[in-house]
Amino acid sequence: MTVFIDEVLGYRVEWIEHQLAHAVKDANGRAYNRTSFLEQRAEMMQAWADYLDQLRDSANV
Repeated sequence: MTVFIDEVLGYRVEWIEHQLAHAVKDANGRAYNRTSFLEQRAEMMQAWADYLDQLRDSANV
């Protein structure tokens, strides 16, 4: 997923890593990561959801 969102949808790896909530050891770092790039991450996740909807809608089942 990370490579796809980065290379195909064009979102920054830094935003992707924050969204995936990779472990940060200290409490201050964890609190910061929850709110970093929040607006951009919401946009990124909507783009991902739209992409998945397109896949579903174009599926031949």
